[in-house]
Amino acid sequence: MIINIKKSVLTLLGAALLAGGAYAKPTMKKGEVLKAAPERPSVVWFVDSISPENLVSIYEALGREAKGKVCVKVSTGEAGNPNHLDPDLIGPLVKMFGADIVECNTAYAGKRLSTEDHKKVAAEHGFTKIAPVVIMDEAGEMVLPVEGGRHLDKNYVGKDWENYDFTVVLSHFKGHPMGGFGGALKNVAIGMASSAGKAWIHSAGQTHNVDSVWKCRAEQNDFLESMGEACKSVFDRAGENILYISVANNLSVDCDCVAHPEPVKMKDIGILASLDPVALDRACVDMVMSSDDPGKEHLVERIESRNGLHLLDYAEQLGLGTQKYVLMSLPTAPVPAAE
Repeated sequence: MIINIKKSVLTLLGAALLAGGAYAKPTMKKGEVLKAAPERPSVVWFVDSISPENLVSIYEALGREAKGKVCVKVSTGEAGNPNHLDPDLIGPLVKMFGADIVECNTAYAGKRLSTEDHKKVAAEHGFTKIAPVVIMDEAGEMVLPVEGGRHLDKNYVGKDWENYDFTVVLSHFKGHPMGGFGGALKNVAIGMASSAGKAWIHSAGQTHNVDSVWKCRAEQNDFLESMGEACKSVFDRAGENILYISVANNLSVDCDCVAHPEPVKMKDIGILASLDPVALDRACVDMVMSSDDPGKEHLVERIESRNGLHLLDYAEQLGLGTQKYVLMSLPTAPVPAAE
């Protein structure tokens, strides 16, 4: 169900929620219970035209003000990867908050393993021209408790995150070599983890040592579930001081962390946003699956071959959100006239 916001938003939203809205079929096994799923669907906003103006408009549609000291979590992208979010696209939104762009170092050999090199890549990709870039684990890490997890009892995130009042999770939705897809949940779980925290998640709590993580990599579902548990620790701490926006463009099967990604084979989709990260990721996946673009098969295969939807099932069980959602269509903002 796609509803145009040009009409009465409150009336339509209430009616859509009562009607049950668009339902993304869960992938749980028969007889399994969605233990913490809300009874009503979440709202996901959508606009098909990707522009700085529409990015600001979709933020405003969420109705949650990013206030205080704000950080915007993006992926700065590995050196050589051109698919990361364009600083010219996100610049007006970031500047509107007076925010810092935040990232954490990687757990693999590359140009973002050390803070010094990571800052160089962020500058080369244009992020430092729109805002200060803070590598949150430069000064170490902070430990967050994980409640009710199967694999993790704690999560390690960049220490500097404690300096912010509000977090805007601004994600580039695309494929991922290990997770199948990368969206809001991956941007929080892996993106906000310290370098050693990334090792902790990838090993499902076996090691905090970057040098040994790939020797004790977790089983696939254990890794996906550990991502969900890491997200829970962040969401529990953030409360309502967080929101989620995803730009579905440059839809390679490879993440921005890959230096030489596979070519993009399907057309851009648009911008989506929600206060529910599970609903947001589900809506992005559904738009890939339901696309009439034959180029989608490359990305669909990546998601399915990595059992990527298991992350959404498990996140729903943890109470992080719901896979039921109402898709609300935002009218395209007018492009300012050239001076």
